[in-house]
Amino acid sequence: MATLHVFLSLLLLISVQTIPPTAATENDTLAPGQSFAVGDKLVSSTGKFALGFFQPGAGNVSKSSTSPGWYLAIWFNKINVITPVWVANPERPIAGLDLRATQLQISEDGNLVILNNATQSVVWSSHITSSNKTNTTSTSSSGKAILLGSGNLVIESPSSEVLWQSFDDPTDVALPGAKIGWNKVTGLNRVGISWKSRVDPDLGSFSVGLETNGTRMVMVGHRGYPSQVYWSWSPEESPMQMPALRALLKINPQTRGLVVPESVDNSEEEYYMYTSPDEASSTFLSLDTSGQTKLNVWSQANQAWQTIYVQPIDLCRPYATCGPFTVCTGSAQPPCECMESFSRTSPQDWELGDRTGGCSRRTPLDCNGNRSSTDVFHPIARVTLPYGPRSSQDAPATRGECESACLSNCSCTAYSYEDSKCSVWHGELFSVNKDDGIEIRSEYTLYIRLAARDFPSSTRDKRKPVLTGVVIAASVIGFGLLMLMLLLVISRNRFSWCGVSSNATNEGSVGVVAFGYANLGRATKNFTEKLGAGGFGTVFKGALSDQTSVTVKRLEGASQGEKQFRAEVSALGLIQHINQVKLVGFCCHGEEATCI
Repeated sequence: MATLHVFLSLLLLISVQTIPPTAATENDTLAPGQSFAVGDKLVSSTGKFALGFFQPGAGNVSKSSTSPGWYLAIWFNKINVITPVWVANPERPIAGLDLRATQLQISEDGNLVILNNATQSVVWSSHITSSNKTNTTSTSSSGKAILLGSGNLVIESPSSEVLWQSFDDPTDVALPGAKIGWNKVTGLNRVGISWKSRVDPDLGSFSVGLETNGTRMVMVGHRGYPSQVYWSWSPEESPMQMPALRALLKINPQTRGLVVPESVDNSEEEYYMYTSPDEASSTFLSLDTSGQTKLNVWSQANQAWQTIYVQPIDLCRPYATCGPFTVCTGSAQPPCECMESFSRTSPQDWELGDRTGGCSRRTPLDCNGNRSSTDVFHPIARVTLPYGPRSSQDAPATRGECESACLSNCSCTAYSYEDSKCSVWHGELFSVNKDDGIEIRSEYTLYIRLAARDFPSSTRDKRKPVLTGVVIAASVIGFGLLMLMLLLVISRNRFSWCGVSSNATNEGSVGVVAFGYANLGRATKNFTEKLGAGGFGTVFKGALSDQTSVTVKRLEGASQGEKQFRAEVSALGLIQHINQVKLVGFCCHGEEATCI
């Protein structure tokens, strides 16, 4: 299917408009001496196409979606949705006040002209030159304009010689039979150009045509500044690919019988075109305002145009489709958005599909050679790096040094630091596309330059990481200390609380010894010689290593034993009395406490 994309991307499509002009004249010919005013129209012999004056967007609910001017155009006559396929005067619309004085006619020199009778000025002309006429055409007053069944408007001499045709002056649409390419004899190059917006047929941002400077490359690209080709193809591949392309179109049920591509390269011409064997069908191809090529077919069942082919599929692929200082996300609707701290240059134009103005800064940058700039940088992650003027520092540098290099130049608007390479951009930024995980993938981060006043939070950006780190570290340390203290308290209460008594008894005249559990087990023969039991525990007989006889009391019950043991160790270790049993020592083992 790649070959199908190649051919269809050579051709064009158009936006849909909504209101037909009033019909008056309804034949296919305009002869010398006949007048043709607003409200009149020519209709082809097949009834398929009509020529007349129309206003793009007229009838829309929003007045802002209506063009202020009127144009001479050709559209599908039997389809209730007015779809212009050719516009005569895209660069010179007719103002509403001039409509009554405007007429289409054959001039004395044989040209088809739009004339303002009030000022006697020519709004548009077919510009037939003497080279278009043969020696047999002595006068052109007998020439006539005919709207053919193919949708082609022609000016014919009395001998039926075609002196001029609309197919040689394409706008954004290619009908079946229209050529894209050039005449090697006359030098005529047929180049299609997109509309400026949905209601403005003026020259738009994108074009398609055959390059004639020796490279012989078919190119689809961005017009104006900066000029950039985003798709190209060599015609040398045509002899091999055309048969395969026709086979693919025949297999596809959506295009079978609708589109048959052709390519011609001889001593006189080199061009591409397509025909439609099904004359009852209505199809057209165009290059729309976003830079996409589309194939549309009219659906009688749905009473609407159906787009059966789009190339490229991703809206962000056409170069600079969103204008300067924008970020494009192909999976989003709408796909275009302004960069941080930028606003749409013309919101109304955006609504009409014209984003050539892109976005503008809210606040000018701070750049003065006499002092350091207060500007800051805002990161945009996972985007393609922009086209346009760019300089790079090949020597390794830190990101901080890269940022300083950009900040020191007033024309620098962004930088990127990847793989120890610093790149900086000057002027407007075009084609910054977001990684959508489908058509576009990128791990790059672009740092755009912003005015600190317009983005006040950025003035603290350099301190934020440090402050955040300090706060987080302090919180972690504080929490850790709190947990450690809690664990110590728990551990002390459950396992080592008897140490307090030991310290306390050490202050007395007689020392209290802390016995190990294993030693105590040997002294009591593993607690086998029981002497008795009481409310606080069991008493066992034991003998120390020096054969001193002792009694060993093992407290029972964790909570009760702990309290009792604290009392006994604290009190008995300090008190010496004739009637008081001497406390020799103690032992702590897990939750067990023992007095000796």
